[in-house]
Amino acid sequence: MWVLRGLRDGILTTRWPARPDQYAAATRGPATVLGGPASDEASGAELAGLCPVGAITADPRGGPRVDQGGCILCGRCVQMRPDVFGWSAGPDRAALTRSGLVVPAEESPESVTAIADALRTRTRALRRSVHLRHVDVGSDGSEEWEIMALLNPVYDIHRLGMFFTASPRHADILLVTGAGANAMADALRETYEAMPSPKVVIAVGSDAVGGGIISPSYATSSGVGAIVPVDVWLPGSPPSPFAILSALLLALDRLPVTTGPTPLTSGETAGGLR
Repeated sequence: MWVLRGLRDGILTTRWPARPDQYAAATRGPATVLGGPASDEASGAELAGLCPVGAITADPRGGPRVDQGGCILCGRCVQMRPDVFGWSAGPDRAALTRSGLVVPAEESPESVTAIADALRTRTRALRRSVHLRHVDVGSDGSEEWEIMALLNPVYDIHRLGMFFTASPRHADILLVTGAGANAMADALRETYEAMPSPKVVIAVGSDAVGGGIISPSYATSSGVGAIVPVDVWLPGSPPSPFAILSALLLALDRLPVTTGPTPLTSGETAGGLR
């Protein structure tokens, strides 16, 4: 039966990033500012009230700006002002700095290149066999489902030379999800300290990036950056498996550094895996 099913269905594993994948390109990311006359003329202070988590603020240069690290993909801003806000598309939405998740961009290309060069130098020894350790520090469970999907036949993370390990002493990359629960802070630090150098930390999801809608509180910090140093910041609530793969490849210098995800126009909707 399995042989017949294999012959019928063919190869299901994506070839991304070696080859384009329509589902990866159509994956919906955090809200973004579309740009253009409507955005330039809009009042950032007035539009800030559209976001329930405060991810929209006034840009000092005029118009609104969006902190994609805080966006929970509720869609309220896109629904209310489709002339100003739209969805970003594609998996390449991770940034090498926390401020790199703010659009319009605040960082210069030169500073991003310098940070990328430093990370490349530090991780050059990792090569093509990389082991991952995942730690949950207070997530709602949604990011865990996306990470687990990396092991299914569609994404098959093993084809990229990446493997999960139960021991931090064997890990090269630490995937951290959750808002940064105070009760898990010591465990996260101990995991980080047990990892051999060079090591990379990726904050996976908006909760890990900025604490989400429940932080700061008596029980949580404002994201995992307050507990351990973070090298790659991946927004999303939750980020798709393609986005997680993109963040991993970015950390290992297997993808080019970009200034941000491609925005959709106001009339488009993102399909794919979301």
